[in-house]
Amino acid sequence: MEDVLLQELESGVLTISFNRPDARNAWNHELEDGLRAALTKADDDPRVKVIVITGAGRTFCPGPDPKAISSGKSHRQVEQSDDDFGQRYSYMLGLRKPIIAAINGAAAGVGLCITLYCDLRFIAETAKTTMAFSRRGLIAEHGSAWMLPRLIGPMNAADLLLSGRVVSATEAESLGLARSLPAESFLTVVQSYARDIAQNCSPRSMMMIKKQLRETWSQTLAQATTISNQETALCIGSEEVREGMAALVEKRAPRFADLA
Repeated sequence: MEDVLLQELESGVLTISFNRPDARNAWNHELEDGLRAALTKADDDPRVKVIVITGAGRTFCPGPDPKAISSGKSHRQVEQSDDDFGQRYSYMLGLRKPIIAAINGAAAGVGLCITLYCDLRFIAETAKTTMAFSRRGLIAEHGSAWMLPRLIGPMNAADLLLSGRVVSATEAESLGLARSLPAESFLTVVQSYARDIAQNCSPRSMMMIKKQLRETWSQTLAQATTISNQETALCIGSEEVREGMAALVEKRAPRFADLA
């Protein structure tokens, strides 16, 4: 079987690349299962501080494999769950470590949906995206009708989902969907950003901030503030804060502890 994922770990950053060159990185069950296994393993690996997901070659992921659709093998029955972060792709939000989508080329359908569950999205200035479900006789799949309004606002989400039109990198940035970067050295720049936070930010702090961002979707401001105050009290006097302050005073890179 082809190696559908490429993985490279450097300076605390794990880069995972979709690798189906003959199918332009089209989505299939092997990619889905492989990505989940790789992300779960990385979340437990103390060497990994930040994860970058991208596509090998010129595309990110243009959606499901047309051959799989034609053969009826693209659809997959998944076990239903009441856990918001236990759904088919929402598990990515429940992982402890930051996940960055580096959209290097075309991203459509499920290929774009996956990026919605990443913590950050960068897009090459030459890349284009689309939620083309309505143009294929489908509905808004994979929780995209829930995620998009929260990321880019209700009207923008309705526009992209109802029209299924193609969106340029420039527009994706203006909508707040992704940050556009020059195509030249695109992945290098994203990896540099990832290395910066991997080397200078506390893994525990990033884990807790990611948890705060996730949970505020269902909290009131009072609830979010109360939890923030409680967590701040736990941080004060901790080894993490002592190290962060020492690094500041001594003008050096911090040496934060890995996640257990």
